[in-house]
Amino acid sequence: MQTQAGAAGAFSDLDLSRVPSPCFVVDEVAVERNLAILKDVADQSGAHVLLALKAFSMFALAPLIRRYLPGCCASGLYEARLARREFGGEVVTYSAAFKPGDIDEVIALSDHVIFNSPAQKDRFLPNVKAASHPVQVGLRINPEFSQAPVPKYDPCAPHSRLGTPISQLTPEALSGVDGLHFHTLCEQGFAPLARTWAAVEDQITPYLSGLKWLNFGGGHHITRTDYDRVALVAFIKDLRARTGLEIHLEPGEAVALDTGILVGEVLDLPHNGMNLAITDISATCHMPDVIEAPYRPALMGQADAGTLYRLGGPSCLAGDVIGDYHIAPDLKIGQRIAFLDQAHYSMVKTNTFNGVALPAIALWNSQTDALKMIREFSYDDFANRLS
Repeated sequence: MQTQAGAAGAFSDLDLSRVPSPCFVVDEVAVERNLAILKDVADQSGAHVLLALKAFSMFALAPLIRRYLPGCCASGLYEARLARREFGGEVVTYSAAFKPGDIDEVIALSDHVIFNSPAQKDRFLPNVKAASHPVQVGLRINPEFSQAPVPKYDPCAPHSRLGTPISQLTPEALSGVDGLHFHTLCEQGFAPLARTWAAVEDQITPYLSGLKWLNFGGGHHITRTDYDRVALVAFIKDLRARTGLEIHLEPGEAVALDTGILVGEVLDLPHNGMNLAITDISATCHMPDVIEAPYRPALMGQADAGTLYRLGGPSCLAGDVIGDYHIAPDLKIGQRIAFLDQAHYSMVKTNTFNGVALPAIALWNSQTDALKMIREFSYDDFANRLS
């Protein structure tokens, strides 16, 4: 994985007082660096590499993203709208279950619609056939082969609702289907993808002649420094040559990996058996994966020694704790801090529990030092979600 120094990148040069607090700051130079890597993989392998909006949907960067990637994958109606309206290009939409009231608009917005089950496919196939433009139909399969390191994020866990178990595939299940989709990875390198393919190849080979494409979903950390991109390119080229099928990848984190920070401020420094620091960054409101995953985000400038602080948010949730950190010199009230690698998932998962303010969003250029405020949120953004 990336080291803390690598994740901090150029952000150590940013004056944190230049933005309001709390605030997401995204470095457009770092985003473009990741996009260039993904485009190179696509150019070398011939794969379609799409942005997964569920991980990173900062449409202020859509003009930049369009220069490198041909489109987006969406997880339902609203993301499909965002993809079509802001990003353009290909739109691939999957949902664990589509609602009848949404499906016609989903189809109108999409180039591929991927169904989670043969029942959903059969139910809505007439709608696809009635569309005013050609729409390809996909079916998500569950390889029944776990590779995700965290059970909570394993779509192949026992009794998973995601995808049709590969053992249940039949010619009838694939009637009218143009492609198969599977997603088994979570923040992983190439080897788990290769193992997944080896596990499913024999079972789906009898059906490949009737398909047009395979979609290997997301979770590929392609832009990480230790990712074996040479092996990925060779794998895709060989698969395309042997099957004649198009190959799709849907990275989300890989687009935004190490491109953003979340800036906050120390509000109080109480003591209760240890040093505590209350900040205006809330784990439950601003970084939910800290609690859901769970994980401990890296703090810019954290030390190997020094005073140990437990950092937490301003909400009333007792578990609104970000983590324990050694910090030197000691923290001061009013001091700015920043958590690393917060552009993906954190930005799309924020909420206003307890009326905690949403972080502002800023775009920074680490080469020119230009800073642009993209959006600041107000009371209205809180109240408009309530009745």
